[in-house]
Amino acid sequence: MTGESRDGSRAAAVDPSVPDGPGPDEAAADGPVTDGSVVDGPATDGLATEGPVAEGAFTDGPFKGGPFEGGPVPRPGRGAVRRTVLRTVPAVLLTAVAVAGPWLAPHATDRPVTAPYAPPGTDGALLGGDQLGRDILSRLLAGGRELIGTSLVVALLVTGLAALLGTAGALRPALGRAVERTADVLMLLPAVLGILLITLSWPDGGRSAVITAAVALGVPYAVRLVAGAAAPVAATGYVEAAVAGGERLWHLVIRDVLPNLRATLLVLFGLRFVAAVYLVATAGFLQVGPQPPAADWALMIRENAPGILLNPWAVVAPSIAIGLLAMSVNLAADALAPRTGRKAVPVL
Repeated sequence: MTGESRDGSRAAAVDPSVPDGPGPDEAAADGPVTDGSVVDGPATDGLATEGPVAEGAFTDGPFKGGPFEGGPVPRPGRGAVRRTVLRTVPAVLLTAVAVAGPWLAPHATDRPVTAPYAPPGTDGALLGGDQLGRDILSRLLAGGRELIGTSLVVALLVTGLAALLGTAGALRPALGRAVERTADVLMLLPAVLGILLITLSWPDGGRSAVITAAVALGVPYAVRLVAGAAAPVAATGYVEAAVAGGERLWHLVIRDVLPNLRATLLVLFGLRFVAAVYLVATAGFLQVGPQPPAADWALMIRENAPGILLNPWAVVAPSIAIGLLAMSVNLAADALAPRTGRKAVPVL
């Protein structure tokens, strides 16, 4: 039934079985929307407001804010920690053995203990003798420390220079174009030719010449990678706000951009360490770095290559050591790189 009010308007009949006010499944038309409710109309704050809430977009409780800023960061499980440890331990053990190798060597590295190219087990030489009858195992243990130290210095210098130049180039386009053009020219230089040009023209040669050559050959590749990773960060709002606020270039590079490239720089360090190992080993094989009778893995390969059929371990053992060092450090750097597990979830 319908009734007429005092002002003459007609009111709709009210069913007593229907409760007064909005139902539990309806959103209130007036007043603020309560947490977790779904309303009709345009979406607000990036969350779906019509239909089911998008997966991963929490609207209430301790995970309010979803997988974006504001939500708790999930901790890595035991399986992830175990995999990280397993991928890191080989590099740590190999590095420790190489560093402590000179004290672990059973014989002197510069004195013959058996016949030249003696087979393994002769006169107490576990891996046999080299071209002068020196113990291969002792020279293998003592020959990795200089290689690891030189490669570590090269990787640190390359990563540091590339981080500064690449980030500065992303923030200053004119500087970035100049850096990229220079890097393109240097990338055309073959590695072996670059090593020979720099080391043979360097006064007295030595490890300083090898380090300079390896840095000059490694920076161009690393700069391009850092510049590509820094470009999206340089275009973010907070960096633009810092630029508009008058912050200097060094402040933008050190405080605003580089902290967001930790994972990229750590992986880059692993890659550059591997590349440095190969470049330093190449220099040693060409005898433009360490000179005989120094114990060096690359130099051992060069010196004992003529007798590989008499005692293969004189060449195979240092080759395996170089390969294991490169692979283990690369795996460790990749395992230690922080995982940015937060990914934007599109709202349907």
